[in-house]
Amino acid sequence: MPELPDIVVYIEALEKRILGRPLEYVRLASPFLLRSVDSPLGRVEGQTVREIRRIGKRIAIGLDDDLWLVLHLMIAGRLHWRPRGAKVSRPRGLAAFDFPNGSLVLTEAGTKKRASLHVVSGEAGLSALDPGGLEVLEADLEEFTKVLTSSNHTLKRALTDPRSFSGIGNAYSDEILFEAQLSPVALTQKLKPEQIARLYGAIRRSLTQWADKLRAETGDEFPEKVTAFREGMAVHGRYHEPCPRCGAKIQRIRYADNETNYCANCQTGGKLLADRALSRLLREDWPRTLDELELLTIKKC
Repeated sequence: MPELPDIVVYIEALEKRILGRPLEYVRLASPFLLRSVDSPLGRVEGQTVREIRRIGKRIAIGLDDDLWLVLHLMIAGRLHWRPRGAKVSRPRGLAAFDFPNGSLVLTEAGTKKRASLHVVSGEAGLSALDPGGLEVLEADLEEFTKVLTSSNHTLKRALTDPRSFSGIGNAYSDEILFEAQLSPVALTQKLKPEQIARLYGAIRRSLTQWADKLRAETGDEFPEKVTAFREGMAVHGRYHEPCPRCGAKIQRIRYADNETNYCANCQTGGKLLADRALSRLLREDWPRTLDELELLTIKKC
């Protein structure tokens, strides 16, 4: 799922291309994309783009008459800049937004169509779609601490909850926790003040550095290679590869459609976190440390 750094770079690319330009036509290839009924989609055609902003992981395009197109790309949705009138090919193509200088095409890979488009009016309409998470890049340590410790959840859950923190998802939460050298299953209300400060700094550094890196990679082009698995990531998507800090193999916890990647040496004091499915299967045989895991690996060989 595109997260804060990816959305920021998308918005900057869109500002260069559509800000101040009229949206001529909207072509929907999938009727399931449009989730709102209050404002008809046809109202936005012919209106000029006045502002583009981020709302969590959503992209909000503001037009005349205080109308807003709000796109949520979810896991597999992606944006592409194409020549004006470009064909929207199903099943991946969902919609095209035609401007005088080109077309913004929305696609979504896979069979689960989760991306959404809302047409809303005014700040009230935008607020209804805003989960309300804290913008950590705009908050001080005191504000961050208050939100983080307002409930007792694991760090992984807290960071990825859009009602708590804005724009952080599965990929960058792994990188943030590695940077902070904190366990993804540490409980928020059990953290010491110095650990909270370390986490706060890691969030700000990670999100800023990755936005800068993606911005440099994109240059003047439109960002076409938006992915959750980036070259240069320390742990996310690097299961069984060496940790860039200590050399130990990166571990993971798998659950539903997601996984958490971490370094046991750097983040959990050498303790392996139990994968729910595997630990249920293996019960007492589940290795609890890297040393035990290494012994199991040797026995299998």
